[in-house]
Amino acid sequence: MAEEPGAALGLFLERSHTAAPLQVPQLVDEAARLLGMESATVYLADMQEDQLVPLPSPGEDGEAGALAIEGTVAGWAYRTMSLRLSHRRPLAVWLPLVDGIARIGVLQIVADRITPAMLDGATQLAAVTALTVVSKSGFSDVFSRAARRRPMTTAAEMVWAFLPPLTLGTDRVTSTAALEPAYEIGGDAFDHGLDDGRLHLSVVDAMGHDLAAGLASAVALAGCRSTRRAGGTLTDITDRIDEDLHRWQPGGLLTGVFADLDLGTGQLAWINAGHPPPLLIRAHHVVPGALEASGELPLGLGPDYEHSRTVHETQLEPGDRVLIHTDGVTEARSATGRQFGEDQLIDFVTRALAAGEPAPEALRRLIHAILDHHHGQLQDDATIVLAEWHPETGDTRL
Repeated sequence: MAEEPGAALGLFLERSHTAAPLQVPQLVDEAARLLGMESATVYLADMQEDQLVPLPSPGEDGEAGALAIEGTVAGWAYRTMSLRLSHRRPLAVWLPLVDGIARIGVLQIVADRITPAMLDGATQLAAVTALTVVSKSGFSDVFSRAARRRPMTTAAEMVWAFLPPLTLGTDRVTSTAALEPAYEIGGDAFDHGLDDGRLHLSVVDAMGHDLAAGLASAVALAGCRSTRRAGGTLTDITDRIDEDLHRWQPGGLLTGVFADLDLGTGQLAWINAGHPPPLLIRAHHVVPGALEASGELPLGLGPDYEHSRTVHETQLEPGDRVLIHTDGVTEARSATGRQFGEDQLIDFVTRALAAGEPAPEALRRLIHAILDHHHGQLQDDATIVLAEWHPETGDTRL
């Protein structure tokens, strides 16, 4: 007899507090059986969002059962962030694993029959499973190892350690990011965070593609967070980064865009330090020149080149999207030397958004299109952040 969902999930949560990370798959499976199901398997998305990899129990090899995100029912559930049913016997239900609005994988439920009560229990199990995986990820290598298909460079490891979750959002705003090459990224980094009615966005691109570049971008993110958490302004942030780079990493130049969005009014303020201008997308079209500004020097030059930074401002309309990217996105070249280009970037993003794709999926497909354009081997980092202000709809999709 199946137990009530409350009892089964309560036992799961109680045991999860002291369970080792490798025990999580077993706890999830046991909870599913208590709910009247045959089995449950946790799949996590790999670093590049190509595959869904089963989270192994002790002694198992999860990579052997990996499923492609493209062309599978499991991948469909992940891409659309919705429940999907496989009608083969035994029946299989695929549910997205979501942290807030950020997708991390899928949960497979197998059963001889599926009832509405079982679907409710499976949905609740998926929710507590995602919370458990995220809560234990900060102090274990188990989940990171499952999501990796090859070793990562030291520079990339350092940058990823500084990065926030790729997607965050509320009923007023959503922000999502993508960056490649995931295992060798060096000079690019991004940040986004919510604080007291505003969204902060940062995208930086350090000179070079090595450990020194990774150090420069890490210094930039640390300086940005330290300053804004102390109540500093956008100008304070750029001054701090400029000073730290010049003092501790001479010659380490860095471009970047640093922005604040007031979630109540839609007022966007930003500083552009020698970076490609952001794009404003309104009603599925880019507003020409809306966020362009006169060029300014990159950061890291120090007091000999000291000058006041210009804080630009504009008023967003509900539903507006702001896209910030590094030059590695548009300058990616094919084998014949053809650039991916800003026109192709704009066309891809606007078409995906017009089709109603969630922003994380739109960026996943975009970054793969860039990789395909360059035959999987980028010569420069490529980073994109896409944020939408949606105060009236309360919609958490882009």
